[in-house]
Amino acid sequence: MNIKILKSLSLVAIALFVNGCSLHEAPKTALTEEQVYGDEENIKLLLSGLYTQWRNTKQDRGGFMFNLGTDEAKQGSQQIRESSIQGSLDTYSSGLNAANTSLAEQWNKRWPVITAAAKAIFYAKTPSLQAQARFIRATLNFELVMLWGPIPIIDLNNMREARQPEKDVFELIIEDLEFASKNLADSQADKKIPTKAAALALLGKVYLSAPTATGIRDYEKAVTCFDQVIPKYQLIENYADLFNTTINQNSSESIYAFQFINISPDNNMAQHHAGSRAVADLDGNCYFGGYDLIMPTAYYYNDKSKGGIWEPGDTRKQGSIRYDFTLPDGRVPKITWTGQQDELEPHTRKFEDIRTQGKQNFWYSGGLIYYLRLADIILCKAECLNELGRSDEAIQLINNTVRKRAFKGNIPVEYNWQGLSKEQLRESIMDERMRELGFEGWRRMDLIRTGNLVKYVSERNPWAKASGTIKAFHNRYPIPESEIKQNDQINETDQNPGYQ
Repeated sequence: MNIKILKSLSLVAIALFVNGCSLHEAPKTALTEEQVYGDEENIKLLLSGLYTQWRNTKQDRGGFMFNLGTDEAKQGSQQIRESSIQGSLDTYSSGLNAANTSLAEQWNKRWPVITAAAKAIFYAKTPSLQAQARFIRATLNFELVMLWGPIPIIDLNNMREARQPEKDVFELIIEDLEFASKNLADSQADKKIPTKAAALALLGKVYLSAPTATGIRDYEKAVTCFDQVIPKYQLIENYADLFNTTINQNSSESIYAFQFINISPDNNMAQHHAGSRAVADLDGNCYFGGYDLIMPTAYYYNDKSKGGIWEPGDTRKQGSIRYDFTLPDGRVPKITWTGQQDELEPHTRKFEDIRTQGKQNFWYSGGLIYYLRLADIILCKAECLNELGRSDEAIQLINNTVRKRAFKGNIPVEYNWQGLSKEQLRESIMDERMRELGFEGWRRMDLIRTGNLVKYVSERNPWAKASGTIKAFHNRYPIPESEIKQNDQINETDQNPGYQ
């Protein structure tokens, strides 16, 4: 979407937030930009709305678009057949191009939030409010630059609407997160507001993830950030409880989570897309029904003995993946009218909301969706330690935390990782991240930053393997055609290589 247009849209957005209008109503008063943003109470209202808009990028079908086409997740057979545009996210076929509307929608959702956040940063006089806006801008810029490469920089002190070098984008992200880490509170009663630790955790991930060509990737700095976060949190005892909607999911392990409930419009709709169509056709109020948009690959759901990732005794397997589709009342679903056998293949269970069982459609799933949690940060630190040549320390860190929990304190001798080389540990950590963080939104970035997207996806994603068309240029998504047509500072020659 044209950045100039977005500037106007963000003013409309703040007017709506301030005046309490719906999207279908005109603002009650006409306000200048200075009047709107010059009032700190209005900035607070704006931020409240931005948290909702940011959260809603993870809501509904769009929350899974970036997970598709990895070695962790794939679309169901019927979904692939229903839309060649969406299907191309897994097949890496010619439909994955600048005209792909599934990707354009995600691109367009993020820029209004970034633009309004930039205005809040410029006008806010209170450091804590500016810090919140900077955190939001940093999260979205980080996501966009990792997935699309060079992007515009929306900063009212130095507007750059053409695509900017990744180094410049990452420098702005770091600047935002450093400010946020100094000016956010240590704790927040309102869980939608980030803490100082959330900013530090993300800053560490930025130092870990920045392309080496930028000169910004820095494992030592990442470890320094992670060391300020890890002591403040604690792994909960039972992994499956992270996804249990009947208990408090804002636990000692959650650093930042998107706050959803099972009541519209604040439901996340995730289960609708992650559950089984066969179950849905039998009972629309069964909490693990759905429509097979996003399913685990065989590599993710199989045991090591069958070419997958799961080791004997790892409790995360049953906590993460549903293998049994027998309904609570004993009924057994069958393949539906679509005839697609994968309807009853393993599905993720991380978005199941048992509160809906027998009461309301699985559309109303409303568990938290994690953005940053302790186990992720521990694994990130271990990865940094390994890259710094401290592999034994990395192994000890993982064994004493996430793997200790996974195996209930008794890791089998053959799986304790002692003696692994740096290269072996690098691969083991990637598998461990899938076991621990599957379907939590980080896999594509993990594959991109480690240079494994083409290698792993071509081997493990069935649709990509069948098409055989994934190439190195697919490490970046195409800049949407709509952006090229509307933004006079981005043209066809600015398109990512491979899509021109």
